[in-house]
Amino acid sequence: MENSDTVKLLRECDAGTKMAVSSIDEVLEKVCDNNMKKLLEESKVHHEKLENEIWEMLNRFDSEEKEPSAMAKGMSWMKTNVKLSMDNSDATVADLITDGCNMGIKSLNRYLNQYEGADNCAKKICKELTSIEEQLCEELKGYL
Repeated sequence: MENSDTVKLLRECDAGTKMAVSSIDEVLEKVCDNNMKKLLEESKVHHEKLENEIWEMLNRFDSEEKEPSAMAKGMSWMKTNVKLSMDNSDATVADLITDGCNMGIKSLNRYLNQYEGADNCAKKICKELTSIEEQLCEELKGYL
């Protein structure tokens, strides 16, 4: 039997990983510093790995993946392109990605509270995604 909170939490995490990968892809070619580029590429790999785990779990529940909302993707794209057109620097990229991570962390914690009936595996995935976001923010501080 399907645990509704588990599926809902997993779907939100799925949308979050996809949003993160999309955001990293959007800025990666603009990064000049090789260490920063490597950091973002490694974070992208972590997000994609977690996205695959989430997909497998959703499959077990016969649930579909969740794409980020068109509004969220559009607003992210617009903010990224406007900011980078005014200042195409690694500091701007770090600022944009840090903002995205912080929004993701906030949302993930809200979903953890909202879907408290989710099973421990889903909660673990959500906490792991939060941890990836927090680590990326921490590592980007030197570029701000």
